[in-house]
Amino acid sequence: MINNKKVLVTGGAGFIGSNLVDRLIDLGNSVVVLDSFLTGKLENIEHHFSNSNFTLVEGDIRNIEDCKEAVKGCEIVFHQAALGSVPRSIENPARTTEINVMGTLNMLIASKDEGVKRFVYAASSSTYGDHPGLPKEEDKIGKPLSPYAVSKYVNELHAKNFSELYGIETIGLRYFNVFGRRQDPEGAYAAVIPKFVKQLINGSQITINGDGETSRDFTYIENVIHANLRAATTTNPGAINEVYNVAFGERNTLNDLFKFLKEFLVEFKEEVKNAEANYGPQRQGDVRHSLASIEKAKRLLNYDPEYSLEQGLKEAVKWYWESLQENY
Repeated sequence: MINNKKVLVTGGAGFIGSNLVDRLIDLGNSVVVLDSFLTGKLENIEHHFSNSNFTLVEGDIRNIEDCKEAVKGCEIVFHQAALGSVPRSIENPARTTEINVMGTLNMLIASKDEGVKRFVYAASSSTYGDHPGLPKEEDKIGKPLSPYAVSKYVNELHAKNFSELYGIETIGLRYFNVFGRRQDPEGAYAAVIPKFVKQLINGSQITINGDGETSRDFTYIENVIHANLRAATTTNPGAINEVYNVAFGERNTLNDLFKFLKEFLVEFKEEVKNAEANYGPQRQGDVRHSLASIEKAKRLLNYDPEYSLEQGLKEAVKWYWESLQENY
């Protein structure tokens, strides 16, 4: 495992980034966080403020000088900063492109100039677009279906280009529907799991997009942390300058998800067992089915995900319940 290193986590106040920061600190590393707090939250990282191994750089990846300041002295970069959400990218493609593409390019330039050894970045399963094949294999992609998907694919091209031209070691991790503690249940672009959990707890009506048979490879946050650590520390030459699926390798529908959430929430609120869902229109830009092949990551990164959807949901539901009680 990675320890006694100086590392940078961009977007370190966000959902995935802050969980990664916790683990890196626990492992004895010196961690720098670069975050603009556009979507990240101070409360996700404030418990580290008294730790001498933690540094916060409040800045924007769209500003190359902020990137250069944050990366000083760092050996490894975990680039998690991005503007997520397919619907948000459809509404404002310019903003998504500016942050995700130019921001990532700035980080690659700053990392190259600083002599960073390893650049691990968050890619996305949205890159597979309209390719019909299941499970999704890294070398078979289709046409991206949203500006967000385009931005994430362009990041992969830039990373590959930088590795070939400048020798920086890059590894991209195509996340599949990550969920877990600290994922924001609020707002129009909230991810489905925290949004459903909060609605069920509050007794609000849930609306499922489409017929509920849209399927995803839901991936618990601990699996994602595990993949990032593997990517940062692999010494396998064949594993470098590649992209990998990060998932559990199982497919569940939105109807399955709703059923599991009711089952696990009943322990905390009995009325949930009577909850029923409404069904609305299919969301524009969404892929109908998604399932990852994780064979490449297993083979080259020794990636071994521990948490299935059900195991992860049990942990996440407990965290959300306790968190919501603290806030009331």
